[in-house]
Amino acid sequence: MHAQKPMLVLLGLVLALSVAIYLRGRLAMSETTEGLAERAQPPAGPAPVVTTVPTDPDSLVAPADPAAGLATATFGGGCFWCTEAVFQQLKGVQSVVSGYSGGSVKNPTYHQVCTGTTGHAEAIQVTYDPALVSFGDLLEVFWKTHDPTTKDRQGNDVGTQYRSVIFYHSDEQKQLAEYYKKKLDESKVFGAPIVTEIAPFTVFYRAEDYHQNFYNQNPQQSYCRIMIPPKLEKLKKLLRDKLKDITR
Repeated sequence: MHAQKPMLVLLGLVLALSVAIYLRGRLAMSETTEGLAERAQPPAGPAPVVTTVPTDPDSLVAPADPAAGLATATFGGGCFWCTEAVFQQLKGVQSVVSGYSGGSVKNPTYHQVCTGTTGHAEAIQVTYDPALVSFGDLLEVFWKTHDPTTKDRQGNDVGTQYRSVIFYHSDEQKQLAEYYKKKLDESKVFGAPIVTEIAPFTVFYRAEDYHQNFYNQNPQQSYCRIMIPPKLEKLKKLLRDKLKDITR
């Protein structure tokens, strides 16, 4: 019996040591779990601020292409030979493409659009650098170089294809267009209500090649000689500081 006592003492010590190791492990695991739970909670501090679109139009900008820092604007202001020639003059404008937008017929031809049955407007797609020219600047040029008070008409050009229209590419462009249209109407700049349509952009179809860069390619064409130079002269008089160094 006495010979078994040391063995019992040894077993007791081993059992006590095992329990101690077990409890220590559980405690360490508990501390680790609590640490992870704390890190999973949001840090203490003030509630996050929810921002909204600013109401000041000067703080709104057109969306830029993240790859090249460029943005797009689409306007219809009568014959695209005229609007193309005007917007080509502006600093910060990288390219102007003539085409058709706002209609229901896919891939329309010029002759189809001219019938006024496709719903398209003769439009231009402007690619520009917002760091050099703002969407507000483009709107200023747009409204100052055509008559936005005549519905479906610019001079002798009559039909829905010649309507005054802004196809906005973002909520910011929409807000700017609506803001400035309202301000121009309130100030009665044109002496008649502005009928410019402000519509969401859907699709733009490039016009036939012979329509592209038309004024520069055909300066002696009768329409070009009569209709476009007065617009360019007005542009130079009102907005010379926004123009490229163009000798024409």
